[in-house]
Amino acid sequence: MKELFKKGLIGLGAVLGLSSCGGSDAGIGSNDPFCQQVIPAVETFMAEAREAHPIPDEPRYGGTVVLGTIGDMPDGLNSAVSSNYTDAQHQQFVGLMTLINYDAGGEPRAYLAEDWEVAPDGRAVTFHIRQDVRWHDGEQTDAHDVAFTYEAVTDPLTAFPNAAFWDHYVKGPDGVEVVDDFTIRILLEPHADFMDPFRTLGILPEHLLGDVPRDQLKLHPYGTQCPVGNGPFVFAQHVPQDRWVFEANPAFPEALGGRPFLDRYVYRVIPEQTTLLTELLIENIDVYIAPRPDQAQQIIDNQNLELLNFSGRSYVFVGWNARKPQLADPRVRRAITIGTNRAEIVEAILQGYGQVANTGVPPFHWAYDPGSMPSLAYDPDGARALLEEAGWQDRDGDGVRESEDGTRLSLSIKYNTGNQQRQDIAEIMQQQLSAVGVEVQPQVVEWGTLLQQINTPDLRDFDGVVMGWVVEFKLDDIDLFHSERINQPYAWSGTDNGDIDRLLEELSITADRTEAMALWREYQELLIEEQPYTYFYFPDRLEGVNRRVKGVEMDARGEWLNIKDWYLDPASR
Repeated sequence: MKELFKKGLIGLGAVLGLSSCGGSDAGIGSNDPFCQQVIPAVETFMAEAREAHPIPDEPRYGGTVVLGTIGDMPDGLNSAVSSNYTDAQHQQFVGLMTLINYDAGGEPRAYLAEDWEVAPDGRAVTFHIRQDVRWHDGEQTDAHDVAFTYEAVTDPLTAFPNAAFWDHYVKGPDGVEVVDDFTIRILLEPHADFMDPFRTLGILPEHLLGDVPRDQLKLHPYGTQCPVGNGPFVFAQHVPQDRWVFEANPAFPEALGGRPFLDRYVYRVIPEQTTLLTELLIENIDVYIAPRPDQAQQIIDNQNLELLNFSGRSYVFVGWNARKPQLADPRVRRAITIGTNRAEIVEAILQGYGQVANTGVPPFHWAYDPGSMPSLAYDPDGARALLEEAGWQDRDGDGVRESEDGTRLSLSIKYNTGNQQRQDIAEIMQQQLSAVGVEVQPQVVEWGTLLQQINTPDLRDFDGVVMGWVVEFKLDDIDLFHSERINQPYAWSGTDNGDIDRLLEELSITADRTEAMALWREYQELLIEEQPYTYFYFPDRLEGVNRRVKGVEMDARGEWLNIKDWYLDPASR
């Protein structure tokens, strides 16, 4: 358990007055040459910007909102390498800017790009960049930053995790043309939902990172020690596994609403959900991201709190590493799934806030059609029969099956620290699967370490892992299951199936939804047969918010989508 803020013990003002990552309790950054160069530039420009843009005399401005969640942001604001949902949210809405974002109906709207046009043949999109956006060190954001970011994320040396974003774009320098300082053209092959990557990719500063070798971007101090953004909030401090602090950007464009209402936003890492709920109830935090369903009623019953409930873009599953001999046969993976009473587990864990999943096509997606899918209902006798058919028998009478060469059907299932739901899944599977002769050993791992263990291609240190996956509005499983991506970060399962490859490729370029619907149905049937994952559920997204925080909007686009417009009830400060 990490040290937590305590009322009356550590005053927020003592922490939040810092304007760099080099403070005595920052823990990192103070001696890094890159940080020593960029921190003074940010401080100087922000001082000038505060003088040039005084805080409006309006009651919504001022104060600090503290948000709590269980995990740190491993890659911070480095959008070229991050593989974490919360990191991506901060890149989109907090510290960086994307070229576009989506309105509530899922339609693209201008953001860093004030306008764009698509070539008549669909083979190019031209973006016109705003001319009133500055990096937090004062440099102007322009088309050269966009070109640098695009070239970086399409360069294999960078190892951008969501490589499928760019499958139908012309990669590298050949795919991007800087028409002028504020106009950029990107080349592509016509395909479905081609604008979606520009909603998610935070643009990075070319003047700071342009000379960094691409294979060194992952470990560069920019991401977590001293990131320089151009979004509505300015990075102030990061104490690993404890907190991030951001301050309002007074130079954020007036045409986009100007500076945020909040003076500061604090992201606290509290790796235990019972403690998170307590901190919300006693008002040490204002927002609790993703409380457990069994905590929802306590939030509802508290007159000072509000429970937000909306359909998210995520599902929870156990991913199986088919590179391991115990898991190489899809019959074993199917046996594990039907040998687990998922409906019972989901009801116990979600308490009505979600539903059982059989594939990764979520309820919000137009291709969702659960009635047409094969059944994966709880069937322990069927699980035993599949295991027998695959050659796994209890040969020594100890209750655990062995292969003919004596390998035990013993599996570890890893989950991240502080996530009670994922712990429950692993522990209930341990109990239920023992009845069909499968030994399961739950293992808890710190979040950042777990990501390294499962994402590193030459490591893959896991048998099974309980994870959540957040899909984009453009649904694409190529990075998960296509055989050509088997050595990429998200290829946890090691799936190598030519029919799945073919369907993934066809789906990525099929824009007509009637035609695509049949392909989605065929793909999901194959996925159920292959069973790379045991899919568990599509959870509703729950968030606990103190009623003193006003203007909060959260939906499938994200929890931080309008943090710039959050404000505090003036009477509550």
